[in-house]
Amino acid sequence: MSRILVIEDDPIYRDMVVEALSEEGHEMFTAINGEEGIEKARAYVPDLVLSDVVMEKADGYQVLATLRNEPSTASIPFIMMTGWSSKGGQRQGMALGADDYLSKPFNASELIDAVAAQLKKKERAQTQV
Repeated sequence: MSRILVIEDDPIYRDMVVEALSEEGHEMFTAINGEEGIEKARAYVPDLVLSDVVMEKADGYQVLATLRNEPSTASIPFIMMTGWSSKGGQRQGMALGADDYLSKPFNASELIDAVAAQLKKKERAQTQV
């Protein structure tokens, strides 16, 4: 299946995401802050990134902006996860190139559906090239 990077400082959410997506057959990588997430995205070039917004060493917006500005990671689907319900925060993420948003708390079904939609979209784009 797909290689997915989860950048999340909350161990409960990180473990829930990894468990749910591992059960779907995905290969999982994790990072506990934005800086580590950027490094792992560069090293592994995953098929999809799920990132928290509020983190140490680089927030989700900084991670997204950095990855979008590098040729090897620019087209990786990026889903932001946040407990903030602010539309302004979502707009900021979308303006930087986020592909989707998951508002915490979310359940495994919502997560799996969001990931599947982005991976399917990526697959369609690759077959049209």
